[in-house]
Amino acid sequence: MTVPTASSTPPDRAPAHQPPQQASPHPFPPGFLWGGAVAANQIEGGWNVGGKGPSIQDVLPGGITAPRTATPTADNLKQVGIDFYHRYRDDIELFARLGFEVLRFSIAWSRLFPRGDEDAPNEEGVAFYAAVLAELERHGITPLVTLSHYETPLYLAEHYGGWANRALIGFYECFARTCFERFGARVKYWLTFNEINSMLHFPFLAGIDKPADQVGQAEIYQAAHHMLVASARVTALAHATLPGAKVGCMLLAAPVYPLTPDPADVWAALDSERRSTFFGDVHVRGYYPGYALRFLRENGITLRITEQDRADLRHTVDFVSFSYYMSLCESAAPRQEAMVAGNVLPGVENPTLAASQWGWQIDPVGLRVVLNQYWDRWQKPLFIVENGLGAVDQLVEEDGRLTVHDDYRIDYLRAHLQQLAQAIADGVEVLGYTAWGPIDLVSFSTAQMSKRYGFIYVDRNDDGSGTLERYPKRSFEWFRRVIASNGAEL
Repeated sequence: MTVPTASSTPPDRAPAHQPPQQASPHPFPPGFLWGGAVAANQIEGGWNVGGKGPSIQDVLPGGITAPRTATPTADNLKQVGIDFYHRYRDDIELFARLGFEVLRFSIAWSRLFPRGDEDAPNEEGVAFYAAVLAELERHGITPLVTLSHYETPLYLAEHYGGWANRALIGFYECFARTCFERFGARVKYWLTFNEINSMLHFPFLAGIDKPADQVGQAEIYQAAHHMLVASARVTALAHATLPGAKVGCMLLAAPVYPLTPDPADVWAALDSERRSTFFGDVHVRGYYPGYALRFLRENGITLRITEQDRADLRHTVDFVSFSYYMSLCESAAPRQEAMVAGNVLPGVENPTLAASQWGWQIDPVGLRVVLNQYWDRWQKPLFIVENGLGAVDQLVEEDGRLTVHDDYRIDYLRAHLQQLAQAIADGVEVLGYTAWGPIDLVSFSTAQMSKRYGFIYVDRNDDGSGTLERYPKRSFEWFRRVIASNGAEL
């Protein structure tokens, strides 16, 4: 391995307009949960071992923005990931060294049900997750389990049409029931779907096996309805069978600012933001809000909603979780302004903010904004289950060991945690914070390894080469101190 010269130069530009960075005098509350978040398809590997079937991720070697392939191909980095499937004990040991109190991870649906429509689970898959949970328990780390993290079994997409087909509600219930029965004694916190609102922009994430430009709005919103009903039914099942369990929804959060003070821009921003908060409204309130009904009506969309569906939707979540990476702007004017792709949600570029190497605009204050917005809107406990900076890291030698001088990552996370502290001081109830990608993993959006988030460097490259060895970065020790001090030392 060639070791670059030591450098601490940040890979992303400093924000053009720095948000307030004052340290909060208000401590994080007792019992606040600190940890990290990962997804099965981005870390596990072992894509076809232990009885696992392929998921939609196995035909997305270029990430969500690239076309799917006809079959799984060897150039898909997710086939190996970072080999968590074989190295989970060592990785959980590293998480314990960080002081993690919680780990958010997902259970790959197709590892338990290879096709997705079987009546009985794959016992090898059950045994793997039972072992992971036992290892977390041994280290005193609370599991936060995502049932579906962009991992719909490929068979359900190709043979049923994904979530556009009502049959998936029953298949998902069977999967969730198995998880509750086999793992429920060890898991208190559950999430039903990862970033459920993102399926509006990328229908294949809901298993709709067509090019995005060939999927109409009626089909997308019918699929969304099936997912919402499934989420509510599984929430009710958890409440009925797992005493003390807490079930949350999970949104991709991106506050939308008006580009100018023009009232038309203010309305455009509100209207855009509602496309995402709609999913939270149904999860929390248990029914379709009026603005959503108007949107469906005026766009000629008639959903097939049964009376049983309406009854099921009344089973609401216990908390709202979300990812936060960036904010957006919106304008009522024709699309002439520069656009920023962002994580998944497109929007107008904010001229006051700089961006990461991948064009995601950096806005720590936006985290405080969205926390207050969600708390005011829903009055449900909140949980930040993804936040982090994707950057190109340089492995360097220091004092006889390999590491990364990622001060830019520390600066990014510190600024966001300071704003989180301010939101808590505002009166927002926040259960915890799990940094995205505490260990380097395969990027969801681009399927690259070079887009790194972790406190732990994994020696794997975009061409698949590398030893898969793990090396703590400078941010590792910083985040360990943050957790140990319950956020007092940022």
